[in-house]
Amino acid sequence: MAPIASKLYTDDVSLVVLLLDTNPYFWTSSSISFSHFLSHILSFINSILLLNQLNQVVIIATGHNTCGYIYDSSLSSVSSSISSNQSSDDAKMPAFCSEVLKNLEDFVSNDESLSSVGAANGVGSSLLSGSLSMALCYVQRVFRSGPLHPQPRILCLHGSPDGPEQYVAVMNSIFSAQRSMVPIDSCVIGAQHSAFLQQASYITGGVYLKPQQLEGLFQYLSTVFATDLHSRNFIQLPKPVGVDFRASCFCHKNTIDMGYICSVCLSIFCMHHKKCSTCGSVYGRAQSDASSVSGQKRKDPS
Repeated sequence: MAPIASKLYTDDVSLVVLLLDTNPYFWTSSSISFSHFLSHILSFINSILLLNQLNQVVIIATGHNTCGYIYDSSLSSVSSSISSNQSSDDAKMPAFCSEVLKNLEDFVSNDESLSSVGAANGVGSSLLSGSLSMALCYVQRVFRSGPLHPQPRILCLHGSPDGPEQYVAVMNSIFSAQRSMVPIDSCVIGAQHSAFLQQASYITGGVYLKPQQLEGLFQYLSTVFATDLHSRNFIQLPKPVGVDFRASCFCHKNTIDMGYICSVCLSIFCMHHKKCSTCGSVYGRAQSDASSVSGQKRKDPS
């Protein structure tokens, strides 16, 4: 990371951590091609960097089996300028675009090599929990680098369906981002809404958007997600119609409307258990019924 102690940051300087969904099972059935999608993303990244010379962009690829860093403008600013002066083999493509495409190609091939025969039920979920954790780790490193730093925010470009087995890890990342006051913006490009990202944007104070026409994706990104946190106080941003607060049970990883919750560790189950599989607490039928999740607040007996 480039030293930032000598830079003068203002309220309109942003650090955008972009989580890019590269799940091959999703893109084979998507209404928009991956190459067309990347053209919108590269134009959006270029516009972010042009808005302010101190803006930073970090890209994290979210694959089906793994996730990894693809691009960091703070590390690539010096190397890209040197490479552009030394060679001009591809004068039509900016240096950062060629770097992103090369790293993305290597990541996708590595992710596909880790895949099994195929997804279990058509389109498999991507590793959203891992990319959120990596984004928060990068943000914490920026926070600890000094008192002067850009205002960080996370933008999730997600299309794969939610993975119920990642519920606990995703919620931990969401609450960690809320405590660090890092908003999570969500742009869902899949056919269905994402309950995980709805909760993430709602809890952290970010923006949730599901574009109606993916052909104009760049317009959605530039008009909604390109604005810095300071400017958002003066503009009207889209608000979500509703938020799906349903949880996933810890026993079968299914999304449930009603279930049972452990009064000790707050683990959620879709059926009655005599013993909590998470903390090992033993409780009877009456206690479990009293702790059932019914959508109403329950007073603590203690």
